[in-house]
Amino acid sequence: MDSPPVLSAQTVRIVPTSALVHGRGFDPGELALVTNAIDRALCTGLSDRFKIVTTSQPADLTVRATVTNIVATNRSVAATSTVASFGASAALGIPIPRLPIGLGGLAIEAEAIDRDGSQRAALLWSRGANMITTRARVSAVGDAYSLSSAFATDFSRMLVTGKDPFKGMPAIPSMQRLRASLGGDPKYDACKAFGTAPGIPGLVAARFGLPPAWTDKGAATSR
Repeated sequence: MDSPPVLSAQTVRIVPTSALVHGRGFDPGELALVTNAIDRALCTGLSDRFKIVTTSQPADLTVRATVTNIVATNRSVAATSTVASFGASAALGIPIPRLPIGLGGLAIEAEAIDRDGSQRAALLWSRGANMITTRARVSAVGDAYSLSSAFATDFSRMLVTGKDPFKGMPAIPSMQRLRASLGGDPKYDACKAFGTAPGIPGLVAARFGLPPAWTDKGAATSR
């Protein structure tokens, strides 16, 4: 990363995330929810320091991300894991990890380029779901959807701070990020193109292992 030009930038525009996983059996609607969730989380995270403008406006930095791989979540195992977790939790009174099989994953390439088209920051990011912190959701893209916010947090942090996002202590979420994550309006109008987060209904749906499509309405333009 070229820190000086990144730190001197004041405006950012976000190119809608693309995916190179078409034709692998994923439902187009669910795949669109994953890419839009990435954009929405990026818009919220970058709003901590930058002014976000629309794609038709000039900006100091242009951010684009590409989903290069999705490891599908095994829906049958996810359903079994959710039922087992509820049953065990009710009986023992403690949270139970999901089954350690059929876990999904997500891989993304992202970059930020300046007004001249020169790359100023880039990140190759890949992560798999785990049985402790990633809730099972009955959807082939369930884990990829859950991991989208983790990627956005890392890439946003890199651009906001100009530092390696994997070093140092995690930052406390800002008030505007908390508000947006609970379904509130984003800080900048440009972010409204990506819709609003599912908020409390989304958290409840995740707790019950429901597919993201049950509560996430996607991009505003697709409503």
